[in-house]
Amino acid sequence: MMFGLFKKKERTEQVDKIEIIEVYDDVTPIAAYFKEQTGVSFDKQISILKNKVSSFCRQRKIYAFSDLLDKISYDIVLRQELIDYLTTNETFFYREFKQIEEIVSLVKGMHTDVRILCAPSATGEEPYSIAIALLEAGISKDRLSIVGIDINADATEKAQEAIYKERNVRNLSQAIRQRYFTQHAKDYLLVKEIKALVTFRQINLFDPAFLQLGRFDIILSRNMLIYFDQETKMKAKRILESLRKDQTRPIFFGHADLF
Repeated sequence: MMFGLFKKKERTEQVDKIEIIEVYDDVTPIAAYFKEQTGVSFDKQISILKNKVSSFCRQRKIYAFSDLLDKISYDIVLRQELIDYLTTNETFFYREFKQIEEIVSLVKGMHTDVRILCAPSATGEEPYSIAIALLEAGISKDRLSIVGIDINADATEKAQEAIYKERNVRNLSQAIRQRYFTQHAKDYLLVKEIKALVTFRQINLFDPAFLQLGRFDIILSRNMLIYFDQETKMKAKRILESLRKDQTRPIFFGHADLF
């Protein structure tokens, strides 16, 4: 009788052991879908994309790329999670400061209110850097309106929170840190005065709603085009150019955003 119980337990344990088969072979359909939805191309980084999407799937117990493709076609929450996962980038204050100085010079030459667009805005360091630099140059905050847009919902949320680490503010002088941040332990909290100057929107550059943002005096689009193929780069460039108030004024692209 006891022997029979042991046998029954052994059979139960064997039934409980279900082998999970992962089908993470061809990631190109995911790459094609992602490019169609966002414009971002992984054509030259397929192996990196495969590793990242495989990790994304395992975390959510999705064991085939085909299943993921099916789910994101109707699950908008999962789709945004994938977009956030694949477009996370780290930046910092006063990055490419020479361009910020050029913007300050341009604004000083204007005698009206100034609208500035940062696309993308990531976690907020760039638009906030511009706001700080303009105030430091004596520009009245009442003249300024800055819009930051990004496709990454998580990045936009962090930008609105405006809580940063030492590595994010490493380029700022101690005087500027003290003037525009409140430090709590290892965190730097941006003051409300600067936060109030920037409005963030989670939106895709290629979404028709993007054009409803209106026109801008100054447009920055740094380190976004590097993720696009040539055709998509030119399309993005035309969209941004259409939002300029002054068609003769250049758009500030990143040094890596080659055409």
